Amino acid sequence: MIVITTPTGQIGSQVLENLFDSGEPIRVLVRDPSRLSPRIHERVEVIAGSHGDSDVINKACAGADAVFWLAPPNFRTKSLDALYLDFARPACEAFKSQGVKRVVGVSALGRGVIANAGLVSASLAMDDLIATTGVNFRALTAPSFMDNLLREVDSIKNQGVFHSPLSGDRKLPTCATRDIAAVAAELLLDDSWSGRHGEVPILGPEDLSNEDMARIMSEVLGKPVRFQYVPVEDYTAALAENGASDAMVRGMADMIVAKNQGLDNAEPRTPRSTTPTSFRQWCEEVLKPAVLA
Repeated sequence: MIVITTPTGQIGSQVLENLFDSGEPIRVLVRDPSRLSPRIHERVEVIAGSHGDSDVINKACAGADAVFWLAPPNFRTKSLDALYLDFARPACEAFKSQGVKRVVGVSALGRGVIANAGLVSASLAMDDLIATTGVNFRALTAPSFMDNLLREVDSIKNQGVFHSPLSGDRKLPTCATRDIAAVAAELLLDDSWSGRHGEVPILGPEDLSNEDMARIMSEVLGKPVRFQYVPVEDYTAALAENGASDAMVRGMADMIVAKNQGLDNAEPRTPRSTTPTSFRQWCEEVLKPAVLA
């Protein structure tokens, strides 16, 4: 039995699709089962509720061999510890009490690089907590996602501009969520690995700056697209205006500063960490249809 958390989310939904025809029994945890298609309901066991709830996660982990774990975003969290550590504690108890053999989680790059990297540091602390359970664990450590640009589809379409608080000329790794989901599915199906604290970096095929991305988007979309730098203070002020908590605003600011200082550049690129989807391919297959829709 494979358990999938966040099955309607950006990554979890793709993990579910990758496993759907694997022949393995699948169980999903979802707050709103109506968001799952009838096709999913027909073939997958569905448990309604939050995977941060002790009763729900214990029920989900009963008889499970492997779990895909992802802590969902909460822009109104009272603290980063609440967002990651407190949310994961019931699951850690369930992994132990229910005898789960393997857990594959989504995390971030940057272990040991910068002491305070906001959300990244909190995510890595969650990994450490999961590792203390003794379960075989792999953390998929990723940089910023290409798919985050889908939040800017209207701006790209109507103004020919995208925005970021990350430097325009710093070359950084970036990955497609499809590649994270593919690695997660591979590990969930593979019962040959072990170890409590293995990190699996997912870096995409090349490092790109925001200026590089603007050039590639322009070529793929057949129209000029430019990058607009947003100072960290302006970026986080907009988050606060849209209801983000003080803890989230501070956590995002610290993460952005750390990334601009090279947090994501510290991970050496290897054949294993170099995942296949290029930014140009992602633009052609994902961004362009979204812009044209």
